[in-house]
Amino acid sequence: VAGPRTEALPLSFAQQRLWFLDQLEPNTAFYNCPATVRLRGQLNLEALERTFTEISRRHEVLRTSFVVVDGEARQQIAEPAPFKLVLLDLSTIADEFRNGEAQRLARMEAATPFDLSAGELLRVKVVRLAAEEHMVLLTTHHIISDGWSMGVLIKEVDTLYQAYSEGQ
Repeated sequence: VAGPRTEALPLSFAQQRLWFLDQLEPNTAFYNCPATVRLRGQLNLEALERTFTEISRRHEVLRTSFVVVDGEARQQIAEPAPFKLVLLDLSTIADEFRNGEAQRLARMEAATPFDLSAGELLRVKVVRLAAEEHMVLLTTHHIISDGWSMGVLIKEVDTLYQAYSEGQ
């Protein structure tokens, strides 16, 4: 078992390219990888939060920031920490406006840029539409994920969420 990482690590060639592009045009959401998952039924927020805490613990890249050390871009991996979900409750909005507001929030989230040096390159927001209807907004920066890995992430979330919800 590997211990905590204390040294900044070099970037892969793909990460170097994306970091360089971010330096040329900072504060852009062009390289965001958004996904929206619609959930029906009871939502166990505690189990979902535990799910993302565990996924973040397992995958260092989700805890990675990109900093400059001695003039060179490096990866800095943070220690695992509890993941805190953001819950946006739209359940009190009139039915005819609710879906439009949810779509507006999803577009806003997808258009919000990341600060590569600050870490937290995975954002998760839960939008409550009704007691048993939710949308989960997942957004990563392309420097840590791509379309294929987003699919893997969603499958892992599903598996862990089901296990935690069942007390496993």
